[in-house]
Amino acid sequence: MEIYLDNSATTRAQSEVVELVSRVMYEDYGNSSSMHLKGVEAEKYIKKSKETIAKILKVQEKEIFYTSGGTESDNWALMGAASANSRAGRHLITTKIEHPAVIQTMEYLESIGYEVTYLSVDKQGIIRLEELERAIRPDTILVSIMHVNNEVGAVQPIEEAGVLIKKINPKTLFHVDAVQSFGKYRILPKKSNIDMLSVSGHKIHGPKGTGFLYIDEHVKIKPIVFGGGQQKGMRSGTENVPGIAGIGKACELIYRDLAKDVENLYRLKRHFTDGVLQISNVKVNGPLYEDGAPHIVSVSFAGVRSEVLLHALEDRGVYVSAGSACASNKHTVSATLAGMGVAQDMLDSTIRFSFSIFTTREELDYTLRCLNEILPMLRKYTRH
Repeated sequence: MEIYLDNSATTRAQSEVVELVSRVMYEDYGNSSSMHLKGVEAEKYIKKSKETIAKILKVQEKEIFYTSGGTESDNWALMGAASANSRAGRHLITTKIEHPAVIQTMEYLESIGYEVTYLSVDKQGIIRLEELERAIRPDTILVSIMHVNNEVGAVQPIEEAGVLIKKINPKTLFHVDAVQSFGKYRILPKKSNIDMLSVSGHKIHGPKGTGFLYIDEHVKIKPIVFGGGQQKGMRSGTENVPGIAGIGKACELIYRDLAKDVENLYRLKRHFTDGVLQISNVKVNGPLYEDGAPHIVSVSFAGVRSEVLLHALEDRGVYVSAGSACASNKHTVSATLAGMGVAQDMLDSTIRFSFSIFTTREELDYTLRCLNEILPMLRKYTRH
């Protein structure tokens, strides 16, 4: 038995995506920059995916740029915009609970002379708009806020933040990391005052190594990858045509029955959360039920190290994450949980369960049974 509950780390590709990627790799394998028929056929996939993504976001096709994933999109948005707008100011704003792709890029920018303000969050992992309002200055050139937190599923008020940013300083750019929210919410950058939006393909049942960055046509931004001048010179490198075709198909499929799929995810989340809360000495981190994202439940199990519980569940065929998979290969304290004020003894006792369109109620019931069987045994042998 295999029960995969680590969908915030990556998702299983849709069968239609796999078939399309395979066909492009095997049959329509031309370089899209080539002028012959094989190149023309490859270029059609690039245009098709761009049409699909632009339609979903209600933006222009020329505002979509393909990348290798969320990390590159975040890096480009921050470094490219900071470099292009440095004469207007060198002050940046982000939050303390961003993905490492944003936090570490901000730390790099600090090292070369930029000033960064890190917004705090409340016990639910949500920023305070009044703190954002106080932080914006005449020399603030960029604000970067994650839409859905990858560890606890906290949903930031990006629409309200967008209005606030443009009201105080219309020239300040607003970047949103939507890696965990795209495919779960309708996101309209133009309506929400979002200037740049990062998305990753493998979080929405698409191929790994794919993503895109939406860049409003009025944004001043410099490239960070140079070479053959592909994508209008903004992101050089031979286009990953199979991957681009795959992410386009994944975007199409994830939004095809969005309302129904999200409603089902919330049903599963409520069922699982209710079951977890019946276990003694547990704490669910972040917003409960519909107040948070539909696919993430973060739970701290007192008296049990997360790594130990993770492997005990793995032995039963249940795959989960000890916090964020992006940092799971290193023993680090979660900045998100610490920033939310989670008790010290709970920081190393937290497991993230994350669902997808493939998750079933039966799988969650089995997981709950495993937890009820495993936890008493693990706690019995925990040293105090």
